[in-house]
Amino acid sequence: MNLVLIGYRGTGKTTVARLVAERLKWPWFDADAEIEARAGKSIAAIFADEGETAFRDWESQVVADLTGRQRCVLALGGGAVMRPSNRAAIGPQSKTIWLRALPETLWRRIHQDQATAGRRPNLTREGGITEIIATLDARDPIYRQCAQLEVDTEGKSPAEVADAILAQLDLCQGTADESV
Repeated sequence: MNLVLIGYRGTGKTTVARLVAERLKWPWFDADAEIEARAGKSIAAIFADEGETAFRDWESQVVADLTGRQRCVLALGGGAVMRPSNRAAIGPQSKTIWLRALPETLWRRIHQDQATAGRRPNLTREGGITEIIATLDARDPIYRQCAQLEVDTEGKSPAEVADAILAQLDLCQGTADESV
């Protein structure tokens, strides 16, 4: 069994995945970082050089590889669950946790993270809060369909979000059994 974190960029998936994994003493992986390592370039460069379809193909390869592992925590890119093949790869062998936040919060977090701007492209011509709202409108039903657990990250530190996940899944440090 794996734990898979999904949600829009800026919800804290990478940071929370690391914290949850540390507490469980499991390995963790960030799908976007894995894509960049395999491609040898940033996500923004993949979009610019090869297009979104090629990026999504890279993403599907990485999702298939990572979900084939056991007892790890995975932080997926925000759009990963939009492809049916990725949803199938996550499947029943994982507990999927949807991290949520308000569009205004996401916009603020994204703009405060200097690394994000250089690594990730806008998904629409509008960009900004307009893009976030439109993208969430399209993705939220899929996030909801995939998730066994939803965690609102509003006003919570990454450690508090990790605590909420572990408490709701009834997991605690050093006691994660095979059934997780």
